[in-house]
Amino acid sequence: MHNTTVMLIELGAIILGLGLLGRLAGRVGFSPIPLYLLGGLAFGHGGFLPLTASEEFTATGAEIGVILLLLLLGLEYSASELVNSLKTQYPSGAVDFVLNAVPGAAAALLLGWGPVAAVALAGVTWISSSGVIAKVLGDFGRLGNRETPVVLGILVIEDLAMALYLPILTALLAGVSLAGGALTLLISLGTVGAVLYLALRHGRVISRAVSSDSAEMLLLVVLGLTLLVAGIAQELQVSAAVGAFLVGIALSGEVAEGASTLLAPLRDLFAAVFFVFFGLSTDPADIPPVLVPALVLAIVTTLTKIATGWYAARRAGIRSAGRWRAGGTLVARGEFSIVIAGLAVGVEPRMGPLATAYVLILVILGPVAARWTEPIAARLTRRPVPLAPAAMPAAERIDPARTAR
Repeated sequence: MHNTTVMLIELGAIILGLGLLGRLAGRVGFSPIPLYLLGGLAFGHGGFLPLTASEEFTATGAEIGVILLLLLLGLEYSASELVNSLKTQYPSGAVDFVLNAVPGAAAALLLGWGPVAAVALAGVTWISSSGVIAKVLGDFGRLGNRETPVVLGILVIEDLAMALYLPILTALLAGVSLAGGALTLLISLGTVGAVLYLALRHGRVISRAVSSDSAEMLLLVVLGLTLLVAGIAQELQVSAAVGAFLVGIALSGEVAEGASTLLAPLRDLFAAVFFVFFGLSTDPADIPPVLVPALVLAIVTTLTKIATGWYAARRAGIRSAGRWRAGGTLVARGEFSIVIAGLAVGVEPRMGPLATAYVLILVILGPVAARWTEPIAARLTRRPVPLAPAAMPAAERIDPARTAR
């Protein structure tokens, strides 16, 4: 059978399977992300029926899925809201780094992997998955919640921090000179600064240039601009997701609303492809040997992420329920963790399977934590309500006349 024919059959099976899994998840009232991942794991390398002809197309679709997730997330907020978030959330960002990077670094040192691997594993455990969390927020209808800007503020700080972290890690892994690493870092900082400046100072001009009465033209221009900026950002050692997010915040008003409506179906399709590809690229046979340390690390960093979200929401004056929701929402790890682990496998080959198992656990646990952290916390922290005197047994009632004596 011709390779193109096989690819079409595989793609059709993948998309049809996504639809059926999504329908199943909808019937039980749960996010479809874990089902997408398990489906990919079943049909990836080492699975029941490996799909190879469509692998390259699926990988490209997965990249587009992450970009569209962050673009539409950026369209929800203006540049001024982003700046305010950064101004108010930087203490929470510092707490996030300490609580969640330290366990990864400590685990690498305890396993005897060395300081460079410790820096890499710290990044794996530190960075939450913007893609997974964006999907979870949409699935659970929480985009308008009071705690959502807090969650997004932490994600933005993490994504922007990658512009500093990835060049430093790359320099450490390559063993380049201090001057070479500093040059890469300066390029990253300059790129992020330029995009932020355009978004803040010239966002209205960009919106007018992109605006069109034709839905077709608006779709093509916004999508093309986003992919172009994401590609340039990736080439300059800045996350493509950060570039897409900043394009989203640069657009405002009717342009942002129209683009959101047009791109939402594409976002849903390619985001699902991203989660399936993540499962397809994982060999199930590599997971059992590293499952115990990955599980321990996942439990520890689940608690630290919940603590991070709780602290950040408390600083923002959000009530208890919103604090727990914020913490649970931040649990998922995903795309950035895999990128970091992929860079570091040359220094420490065992990091690949460990990071894969760790991310698989948390990318499945993430939607569960987002849904159930607040109800469980409410049940555990609920104080017993004292019984009214009339409802108390007669032997346990206090007679005011007797106590007066």
